[in-house]
Amino acid sequence: MNYLIIGTGGVGGCIAGFLALAGKDVTCIARGKHLEAIRRQGLHLKSDLKGEHFLRVKACTAEEYRGKADVILVCVKGYSIDSIRPVLERAATPHTLVIPILNVYGTGPRIGRLVPSVKVLDGCIYIVGFVSGEGEISQMGRIFRLVFGARPQQQVAPERLERIAGELRECGIKVDVSDDINRDTFIKWSFISAMAVTGAYYDVPMGEVQKPGKVRDTFIGLSTESAELGRKLGVEFPEDPISYNLKVIDKLDPESTASMQKDLARGHDSEIQGLLFDMITAAEEQGIDIPTYRMVAEKFTKH
Repeated sequence: MNYLIIGTGGVGGCIAGFLALAGKDVTCIARGKHLEAIRRQGLHLKSDLKGEHFLRVKACTAEEYRGKADVILVCVKGYSIDSIRPVLERAATPHTLVIPILNVYGTGPRIGRLVPSVKVLDGCIYIVGFVSGEGEISQMGRIFRLVFGARPQQQVAPERLERIAGELRECGIKVDVSDDINRDTFIKWSFISAMAVTGAYYDVPMGEVQKPGKVRDTFIGLSTESAELGRKLGVEFPEDPISYNLKVIDKLDPESTASMQKDLARGHDSEIQGLLFDMITAAEEQGIDIPTYRMVAEKFTKH
C-alpha cells in the first residue's frame, strides 16, 4: 500500500519516518522551509526508539500532490482541517481509507462531513514527537501507540483495518484496531486536554505533573471533570479514567511538553480551542460542573 501523510509535524513526521525506515511507499505533505529542508537533505528523524536517520522521502505541498493514496493519515492541527479538503478529494479513490490522528474529539466525523465521498475513519495517537528544526523531527521516550477504527455504520471490513495495522506494526509502531473508536478518541481527548492544559497553565514539563503537589492535583481535577463528561456522553471506560491518565502521564519523558504548550509559548496558532474551550462548552451543554477547567480558562481568556 502507499501512504500519504498530510501534515509532517511531530506526529506526521514520526509516522513518515518509521514508514520510510521500513521501506514503505510514503509521501509527505509539508510546506515552507520545513519542506525545503526535507527535499534538500531528507527527513531528519531523531528517535529514542529508532536512532538518528536522514530519510529520503517524497515530499511536496498539498497543491503539488497529484497522486492517489491507499491510506491517508491526517496529522494537521485542528484549526487547519478545512484547508485540507482539496487534497483529500484529489488523493482519495473509492478504496482509500482516511485516518485522522488529531487530539480533538469528533475529528473523523467532522472531516467526513467535509468530504462525504471519501471514507474517513477516526484515530488517535500517544507519542511525544515534535519539529526540532527545519526538516528535523524528534521522537522522545518509549511510547508510540496508534489507535484507529471505523464506526459501525461505515461497514469497513475488519481485514482491511488489520492489513493497515499489520503494515504499521512492521514499522515498529504499536497499533490497536479499536472496537469502539468513539470511546478511544474521547479517552485520548481527555488525556491530552488535561496534559496540555496543565502544562500550559503552570508552564512546566511533564516531570512536574509526575510529582505530588498542586500541579498533579490540577491534572487530576481536569481528568476527573472530563471523565464525568465522557460518562454523560455514554462513553464506557474500560478502566478508571483518572488512574489511566495518571498511568500514561507517569510514563512520559519528564522533559516532554504538549505541542499546544510549545505553540502558546512561541506565540503560534495552537489547539487551545479544541483542548480547553471545546471541553468547557461540551461540559456546560451537559450541565456538568467543571471548576478546574474554569480556573485554568481564566488565564487564557485574558490574552
